[in-house]
Amino acid sequence: MAEGRNKKELEGVTLLGNKNTKYNYDYTPEVLETFTNKHPDNDYVVSFDAYEYSSLCPKTGQPDFAKIIISYIPNEKMVESKSLKLYLFSFRNHGDFHEDCVNIIMKDLINLMDPKYIEVRGIFSPRGGISIFPMANWANPKFPKFKSFVESRQLDVLKDASNRTVRYDM
Repeated sequence: MAEGRNKKELEGVTLLGNKNTKYNYDYTPEVLETFTNKHPDNDYVVSFDAYEYSSLCPKTGQPDFAKIIISYIPNEKMVESKSLKLYLFSFRNHGDFHEDCVNIIMKDLINLMDPKYIEVRGIFSPRGGISIFPMANWANPKFPKFKSFVESRQLDVLKDASNRTVRYDM
């Protein structure tokens, strides 16, 4: 039978189970927490779908709504999900373009975890009749076997975009 996590392994996880959660309305990467990956020798994917993401247009101040999809292959550290939720919530009053937000999220998670591979996709609701779906990805140079993922996944996204026939605002 597999062992659960011990207290030492959970020392850096302070938000999970905390009944006094504080929601920051301004960009707060400091809220992100990690825990140790017990399986660093296994290459496996962790994905998060955040359906309630919002940020602000830097020019008009109007809200932008999106589903943010974060997928990564962990290395030594993993992001704790409640801290990720609070981090994404902190974009609520952050003014940046969709493409910038996706890249900021990816870079913050790279700095936090140093994953083997990561990608962040934004599926933004239409405004002005246009939907924007940015994707940013990165492969850790310490793990050369994932370098091909970057180009391959970008080509997948390009193919998906050129084959899209469905309207997303219906």
